Amino acid sequence: MKPQVEPRTRVKPGSGPRAPSPAVCLAIAGSDSGGGAGIQADLKAMHARGVHGTCAITAITSQNTRGVSAVHAVPLAHIASQIEAVFADFPVAAVKTGMLASAAIVRLVARELRRRRPPWAVIDPVMLATSGARLLDPAALDALVGELIPLADVLTPNLPEAEALTGIAVRTRGDADAAAQALLAMGARSVLLKGGHARGATVIDRYYDARGVLEIVHPRLKAEGHGTGCTLASAIAAELAKGTAPRNAVRRAADYVHKALAAGYRPGGGAVCVLRH
Repeated sequence: MKPQVEPRTRVKPGSGPRAPSPAVCLAIAGSDSGGGAGIQADLKAMHARGVHGTCAITAITSQNTRGVSAVHAVPLAHIASQIEAVFADFPVAAVKTGMLASAAIVRLVARELRRRRPPWAVIDPVMLATSGARLLDPAALDALVGELIPLADVLTPNLPEAEALTGIAVRTRGDADAAAQALLAMGARSVLLKGGHARGATVIDRYYDARGVLEIVHPRLKAEGHGTGCTLASAIAAELAKGTAPRNAVRRAADYVHKALAAGYRPGGGAVCVLRH
């Protein structure tokens, strides 16, 4: 007598049990062909922080560890269609913006954020690459100040960006406080003033919100990082998307970037170090 065999049950794709989906973040930024900054760094950081990263690419850069050789802005209609595709299918918990290239793209992204109203918006006002290449048209500053910064739950300028936005030369603690207050007056709900461009044995990032100022201090590393600002803003967005309170989100993200830079490596011939996400 042949042994009885249980009939095989066919399971439709997607009908079985699944693990809970992680929170979803959207990065709106430029692409780095060298893989160290931009969208590539954004998605790696989001994955490392435990969220699902999506993206809308605003510009395509020809870039490596030595510098940026070309920038091609993506047509506005296609940027809008990427954003539409993401919001049509995913419950976006936080948006992070990076390289926006032109005033027209800044205005488009601001319109989309006003329309979509994501729970959190982290605005990284990217202006220059680590190599010094310009990543934002100077004419876009007015659009950034007038339309995008007022939508920021967290604004993450480095010192040169804060100086360009406010006209305040940041040399002392008092200068930093004045620049941050000027940025808050532009409508940002909080400002993380990154201290990597300052001098000294320590890096002091200062987070300003309605409660005052929080200083986050790390020993200065010898490595010159590539993609640190992109990674930091994306890590903050990821933490906020997971439900972390803003001050804790900023602190955790800054700690993460410090560790990733300390473990960084140099995959190309340039002097910059790529973060180990």
